[in-house]
Amino acid sequence: MIDLKGRRVIIVGTGKSGIGSAVLLEKNDALPVLYDGNENTDKEKVKAVLTEKLGRQTKAEIHTGSFQEVLVEGVTLAVLSPGVPVDADFVVYMKEHNIHIWGEIELAYHFAKGRVLAITGTNGKTTTTSLVGQIMQEYLDSVYIVGNIGNPYTDAAPLMCENTVSVAEISSFQLETIEDFHPQVSAILNITPDHLNRHHTMEKYVAAKEAVAMNQTKDDYCILNYENEYTRNFGDRCPAKVLYFSSARRLENGLYYEGEEIYLAVDGMPERLLNVRTDMNLVGVCNIENVMAAIGICVSAGVPMNNILATIRRFVAVEHRIEYVATKKGVVYYNDSKATNTDAAIQGIKAMDRPTVLLGGGYDKGSTYEDWVRCFDGKVKKLVLIGQTREKIAECAVKCGFPKKDILFEETFEAALDTCVREASAGDAVLLSPACASWGMFPNYEVRGSQFKEYVRNLEE
Repeated sequence: MIDLKGRRVIIVGTGKSGIGSAVLLEKNDALPVLYDGNENTDKEKVKAVLTEKLGRQTKAEIHTGSFQEVLVEGVTLAVLSPGVPVDADFVVYMKEHNIHIWGEIELAYHFAKGRVLAITGTNGKTTTTSLVGQIMQEYLDSVYIVGNIGNPYTDAAPLMCENTVSVAEISSFQLETIEDFHPQVSAILNITPDHLNRHHTMEKYVAAKEAVAMNQTKDDYCILNYENEYTRNFGDRCPAKVLYFSSARRLENGLYYEGEEIYLAVDGMPERLLNVRTDMNLVGVCNIENVMAAIGICVSAGVPMNNILATIRRFVAVEHRIEYVATKKGVVYYNDSKATNTDAAIQGIKAMDRPTVLLGGGYDKGSTYEDWVRCFDGKVKKLVLIGQTREKIAECAVKCGFPKKDILFEETFEAALDTCVREASAGDAVLLSPACASWGMFPNYEVRGSQFKEYVRNLEE
């Protein structure tokens, strides 16, 4: 652990994780120096937030605009917010000048206590983390759900004791800046192409995901998806004990889904755990996989199976992930705004059991859309497109055989919603599952999903 008392520590970013890092450092007698490249950042507002969270006047320095080398004189540690690329010029400069680079997750880990259950993957992280968190909270007294799910790990770290369990959703961005972070149980739910505009190559993206287990030993557990080529192959070189789950085949050892049942097999002897129709409130194969992963994580963490299954029966869908909103005039509306990449959007389509009017498009992350379009499989009756990617998606859809006459462009989100309502008939579904990020039209996918829900709830019955 670096001795930070009395030391200046650079924190890059003034969002939730930057603020959380600054407060944690100042509470531990370091001198936080917040830097934000956005020159329009309101410094006084940032100071006010820090002061409120500290309960006393902050001593933090706040700098905005272009990076000045003088900022890092005498600095030995920089803490990056997840949105800051590790190959940014000023980050490279700091590395070249022997400044240690951590992320908020690594910083919090050094101050936290207890055990960590860490969950990553391209899709399913939030649902699985929420379910694991609820199972653990109903079984233990001191549990914190932290990380990419929206609760800064640094906020919770000072509140922890030796018996605490932290259930952490960890993104690839956060995993780029870990060093000693050591979960007792990790999980990689799946790996499919995403964020390649940040990681540049699939190899680097995969390596970032696999890093969740890099400090584990054979005393620890890693839960992996047998049906994903990347995670299945990682099992052969994972440093922890591996527990697989599968949605497509029986496993001699591990969790698997067959018929309508989930089983746990040990040495070829399966035990039936639950029926996915009668014992779960979640829909779609993706959620069956999330539930199996959650079972694996919690069993590995020592939770009795009866406790795990009881919580699963009560658990409801995470907001914005294949979330049932309402039925209006016989049309069922689903909010899948969290499907910000094609693999997540494929799961949304697979979960539909009726003709579907699909609303997609948004910010271009450099994705390709062929696999998504091919899974429409006669289920999508109309494709309504918005945002930066609409022409790219439409061109791909036509090449894949989707009828051009069934593709509709709209300029605004509200106009697109009007079109979806007009095109849907009783017995159909309207699915917001964009396969793209929300940026450019919305601050985040939560705002996009909330606007969808508000619109639907205001429709006439």
